[in-house]
Amino acid sequence: MAIRVALEHYTQYDYDRMVYLSPQLIRLKPAAHSRATIESYSLTVKPENHVLHWQQDPFGNFIARVDFSGAIQSMTIDVQLVASLEPVNPFDFFIDTYAESFPFDYETILKKELALYLEKSELGPYLAQWLKQIDFQTKLGTVDFLIRLNQQVCQAIAYRERLQPGVQTPDETLQRAIGSCRDLAWLLVQLLRQLGLAARFVSGYLAQLKVETSVENGSSESVEDSLALHAWAEVYIPGAGWIGLDPTSGMLAAEGHIPLACTADPVSAAPLTGTAGLAETKFTYRSHLSRLL
Repeated sequence: MAIRVALEHYTQYDYDRMVYLSPQLIRLKPAAHSRATIESYSLTVKPENHVLHWQQDPFGNFIARVDFSGAIQSMTIDVQLVASLEPVNPFDFFIDTYAESFPFDYETILKKELALYLEKSELGPYLAQWLKQIDFQTKLGTVDFLIRLNQQVCQAIAYRERLQPGVQTPDETLQRAIGSCRDLAWLLVQLLRQLGLAARFVSGYLAQLKVETSVENGSSESVEDSLALHAWAEVYIPGAGWIGLDPTSGMLAAEGHIPLACTADPVSAAPLTGTAGLAETKFTYRSHLSRLL
């Protein structure tokens, strides 16, 4: 049964003086392949002395370009959307015969089309050591292999929210054994590419609907629904297309994973890019999910 929800994502930047902003690129509109049905969407940017144009990047993601006509002292970005979350089976897909077992090699034309997502760029000693532990001689079902690898990353790296900008290198994440969702996602992307599988980085919303759970004394405990910015990986499997893997939870992406930007590199998936004049900046953020009748 589908559950309709309203999502609000509000961001505010306050500067200690009047500043001029470069064009601001906002990547906060759900991608076309979102499993959640997006019933309505709005993006409001303030102050109003700006022009907003929608465009698509080379990966097909929706980008709002905002150009301000003068100096400002604060900027707010308010996203409101209504989505229908209908439970999906993340394993409901077909795989072409030649790719049913791993390892396999993409067909020539497809491999050319996926070239950017096969680029190997960050092979350090820790990542190399991980790869040595993988048995390439024994054939394993592709789905089973992906599930196992995703869970191994989840178990090896402790999740921790990290407010610093940027993404750790795979070696940094492996050495520290701690990372944010974006660090785990990038590690998994690089692992998959080193194994010859096309993979991309995904930035999006994670809408989690909680149910009441029983406790030992027979009563029930209610946990609130939640909405957060999140990151995960997608791998391309012939016949199935892009399959979402969430190494933070060790599970496949489902209806609650709402992709906003899918790119070959995390830099191109940032929710907001742009510069501001020299100033101290106060950052305020909130997100909220509510169920609709």
